[in-house]
Amino acid sequence: MKNRILSAILLFVPVFSSLAETKVSEHLLGNGLKVLVKEDHRSPVVVSQVWYKVGSSYEPGGITGISHMLEHMMFKGTDKHPAGEFSRIIAENGGDENAFTGQDYTAYFQTMAASKLAVSLELEADRMRHLHLLADELKKELEVVTEERRMRTDDNPQAKMSEHFMAMAYANSPYQHPIIGWPADIAAYTVDDLQAWYQRWYAPNNATLVVVGDVQTQAVFDLAEHYFAGLKPSEIKPLKPQTEIEQLGVRKMTVKVPAKLPSVALGYKVPSLKTAASETDAYALEVLAGVLDGGNSARLSKELVRGQQIAVSAAAGYSLSSRLSGLFELEATPAEGKSVWELESALKNEISKLQKELIDGDELQRIKAQVLAGAVYERDSGFYQAMQLGMLETVGLGWQKADEYVNKINKVTAGQVRDVARKYLLEDHLSVAYLEPQAINKQAANKKRTK
Repeated sequence: MKNRILSAILLFVPVFSSLAETKVSEHLLGNGLKVLVKEDHRSPVVVSQVWYKVGSSYEPGGITGISHMLEHMMFKGTDKHPAGEFSRIIAENGGDENAFTGQDYTAYFQTMAASKLAVSLELEADRMRHLHLLADELKKELEVVTEERRMRTDDNPQAKMSEHFMAMAYANSPYQHPIIGWPADIAAYTVDDLQAWYQRWYAPNNATLVVVGDVQTQAVFDLAEHYFAGLKPSEIKPLKPQTEIEQLGVRKMTVKVPAKLPSVALGYKVPSLKTAASETDAYALEVLAGVLDGGNSARLSKELVRGQQIAVSAAAGYSLSSRLSGLFELEATPAEGKSVWELESALKNEISKLQKELIDGDELQRIKAQVLAGAVYERDSGFYQAMQLGMLETVGLGWQKADEYVNKINKVTAGQVRDVARKYLLEDHLSVAYLEPQAINKQAANKKRTK
């Protein structure tokens, strides 16, 4: 039933696309702040997001994770609004707010009643240039971030393996560093480090304001001018080139951590949409990821989990919109009685089949439907509409790419999928990590729970 529904969605995608194109209006303030507005009058709500062109891939060694640390400190107050006031004011006005840091961006967002948009913009403008960075507040947040790292990475076997895997897979790309930062770097942050990072990157000419919801475009532009136009721009020097060197042979590692189950991760060096010599390659890689892991009918689930029953789980992933070239990743957990090496061989066999044989028309159509369905459904969310625009703009692709996705995916052929599998999924460009479970110290675990 699900596949028939998805096929129906695909048939109507061209119609849907023409009706639901991202009708975005753009305005550039004199100080360099770009404002993007998309009206969506289905409910009296507005999502506002401020995106800064800075994330973990901008960070040199010694201060890894500082973008994430600054994200935490952005809630610590200004002259006008002391620590804690930002969140309190948003909550009093019935809104939700938060922030997130990625490899290529840091973003702050609020969801409010549309009539309260001015509240959100006033607060964001205030902390864009007038943040207080105090030693006492930094000390508190260092404890918070250290605990966050412990819970999300150090005590999570899969995350721990992934962190070490990335550090091995990349030789000189900044994607080798974890977004949250290495422990020694986190422990050594100073207020001066954060102040320098804030002054360098948090400026109107390094930011994009995205507003999606029940608003009038010109009214949003007027509010943006009122609150942001008086902020001074910074001199933003372009980053030095950060191109990963060519990999000259397979890399392998074993990660030994307390865990219940083993697993294996594979990563092939691939371009993103921004770095690909041909955009077609990036969209074909997106479809290729869908072929392997596009729902229950995709090959990894069908062949390895239900068919051979060699894996209890298997997944594939590709990041189309990264600022730099990245990895085409596969990760799987072997079934009881099966080894990570058997599973690795089975994963490579699925890749080999895609390199040798064209996928048939029905499978290609079904996978495209699965890939496109996610994009179609996301357009029902104001938050994800704004997020798509902000991300594309911030990584340097431009928000206009949002409207190209459906058409470009629809144009991908079986031959192009085979071609990118042959071109990029090469043994010499492969990194492999094995998670070898170590005994879990139950007594230590119990002590942690009782603290």
